[in-house]
Amino acid sequence: MRAAVLHHPAPIASRPLTVENLPVPEPGTGEILLKVEACGVCRTDLHITAGELPPLRDAVIPGHQIVGRVDQLGAQAHGVRLGERAGVSWLGGVDGNCPLCRKGRENLCDHPTFTGYSVDGGYAEYAVARADFLIPLPEEPAATDLAPLLCAGIIGFRSLRVAEVQPGDRVGLFGFGASAHLAIEVLQHWKCEVYVSTRGASHQELARSLGATWVGDAMERPPAPLDCAVTFAPSGDVVVAALASLRKGGIVAINAIHLDRMPQFDYDHLLWGERQLRSVANMTREDARDFVALAQEIEIRPRTTVFSLDKVNEALLAVAEDRIDGAAVVTP
Repeated sequence: MRAAVLHHPAPIASRPLTVENLPVPEPGTGEILLKVEACGVCRTDLHITAGELPPLRDAVIPGHQIVGRVDQLGAQAHGVRLGERAGVSWLGGVDGNCPLCRKGRENLCDHPTFTGYSVDGGYAEYAVARADFLIPLPEEPAATDLAPLLCAGIIGFRSLRVAEVQPGDRVGLFGFGASAHLAIEVLQHWKCEVYVSTRGASHQELARSLGATWVGDAMERPPAPLDCAVTFAPSGDVVVAALASLRKGGIVAINAIHLDRMPQFDYDHLLWGERQLRSVANMTREDARDFVALAQEIEIRPRTTVFSLDKVNEALLAVAEDRIDGAAVVTP
């Protein structure tokens, strides 16, 4: 098979992935082999390829928003059928036995498997995954429309849950890329007022076209106090800007696996009054099932730009430079 491999983390502009010919992997016990139809590009892929997340393997195939067909079953791979369409996300497995797993908080497992990071991912023609972590997918829409739902969509949905969004709330979205442009559709379904602070004229225009109540620059404070907010930009300055926009008792959910820094801020004016900062860590299978069902119900269709596998470095660079409105997707 053809696959894009990361051997040495490096700046995205140096195009660190190499497309190579590799043997098709064999599924092990409890695993399946997927024939990949599409794989979305996530900002976490940028952190992995640039080395902002420490390497866990000598070489890895990134990509964790995988849509494919079950091509082969390993021993004891139960609950799936050959030819079935299925998805794979960032959380590729948990131990099931640690204290947090036993409490039903598998997203915080002490010994997780991460697709495209600790195990090979979906920038390839085939990918192996745990059968019990497959996400059932509908036959429609196209694979390129489904792929961004599998991390950008799911983690955005979990972020709204972590922020404790209630129907009719005033909600701030700070940053408006692949995840936020899907979250706004959920918020509209919940009849929320959505205030978007983001850089880039095209991102701002996309937010307006999707029905945002107000749109401003990345660090601009919305004109009304927010009940809650989600930050999507990997910037501590943006987190503080979101916190400054909250009413008393509000929550900021930080949707980022890596922040450039966390600046000092004035506790008395920004955090006092039972305002809260919460990080969003991974997702659960329940999040995945609930969001895919909701996305199907309200017919969420992401804005996508499709790249061939040969152009995977260009896809990463386009996301890194904010040249994509919506989501980038790689097809093999």
